[in-house]
Amino acid sequence: MSRSSKNHRRDRKKKGMAARADRHRLYEQAVQAVDADYDFLDATFKKLRGRRAHLLREDFCGTAAMCCEWVRHRKGNYAIGVDIDKEVLRWGKKHNQGKLKESAAKRVKLIRSDVRSVDTGPVDIVLAMNFSYQMFKERSALLDYFRCVRKTLVDDGVLFIDAFGGYDAYREIQEPRDCDGFTYIWDQASYNPITGEMTCHIHFSFPDGTRMKRAFSYTWRLWTLPEIREILDEAGFSKVLVYWEGTDRKTGEGNSIYKPSMKGDADPGWICYLSAAK
Repeated sequence: MSRSSKNHRRDRKKKGMAARADRHRLYEQAVQAVDADYDFLDATFKKLRGRRAHLLREDFCGTAAMCCEWVRHRKGNYAIGVDIDKEVLRWGKKHNQGKLKESAAKRVKLIRSDVRSVDTGPVDIVLAMNFSYQMFKERSALLDYFRCVRKTLVDDGVLFIDAFGGYDAYREIQEPRDCDGFTYIWDQASYNPITGEMTCHIHFSFPDGTRMKRAFSYTWRLWTLPEIREILDEAGFSKVLVYWEGTDRKTGEGNSIYKPSMKGDADPGWICYLSAAK
């Protein structure tokens, strides 16, 4: 090892935990729950269509964690991940797809492309999670995306997305949450009530006092559920359902069980799923 390499390692150690941490791994640990998402997708598609889904397309796939989770569960499952960011796709290929068994890894295909123009052929499910579609700030742009998705679905295919809201969603606030070995901080930095546009950041802080500031930043539009449902209807989907989380009677908190509903609670903050059947 060269002297410069040794010095670089010492410098990283001096800078603390934030300098040594991997922002993509932290994101997966703090934000994603692909095992729970898989269970919801698998069971809900079967309820809606009376069969198992086999081919999943994950739009805005990032590190492709969901693609890898999808193929891990059944030998007949295949996944296509689409993202425009070359760096994050490279990371996902190495750290997620590369950790699969060879037979499963072959059933994942990662594509660098715009989700509105990519040609993947017909798929059973298109998935756009973590509110990623909200990058389309104009109604016409979101409508165009949903129309493109509908075209790529098989005749009985389904689009799944998630959404968030509540009266705290419009506030400029920071919300910390303790995770295993670090603190995740969701920062709603700005909100424009005239356009619905908001800027959010994700920060990570560590026990040694160091901090990874703006590990991820987003500028998007906070679409409401009525708006999303109306645009999906206009895009031609035959049936749009909202899946609302139930409440644990003992704790008064969410129970992680999502069921179709036409009535939600006026909570300060909520997250729900939506399905749109072709």
